[in-house]
Amino acid sequence: MPEQRSLLGALRDLVEAGVRMRHTVARAAGLSEHEMVALQHLGRGSVGPAELARLLGVSTAASTGIVDRLAARGHVVRRAHDADRRRTELHLTDTGRQEVLAHLSPMLVALRALDEDFDDDEKAVVERYLAGATAALREVSRAASPGSPPSPPRPPRRPTPR
Repeated sequence: MPEQRSLLGALRDLVEAGVRMRHTVARAAGLSEHEMVALQHLGRGSVGPAELARLLGVSTAASTGIVDRLAARGHVVRRAHDADRRRTELHLTDTGRQEVLAHLSPMLVALRALDEDFDDDEKAVVERYLAGATAALREVSRAASPGSPPSPPRPPRRPTPR
């Protein structure tokens, strides 16, 4: 019987593949990794420039340069905040969304197909594991960044039938 891989080994492979994928996709798109990550964050919703800097782990000055380059390519626009006109929000444009999807679409299709192979109980176990792993990774980042707020608590452990 072949030796079973550990979850930790599989997770390490996933994280490493994600890092390589981000680098390769950014280069293929003619973007820096920070620019690609900024587009991914903005794909989840608009944020302010300071929030984007925090998400990217860069200074606000560096974030401004990243946004300037993305805006010059037509991928990002700055708009006044709806409620507070003194604030600025960054929005992903349709071309920015197309740029990300053009490169990530094959992966997203494969992941969607993989997701469909699991029943609800299996998905719950995988989701619980990934949520805990995500919290552990975020805690390392938080601990390495003095002054960062604490990470959200890990999800409660639920026993699974064997």
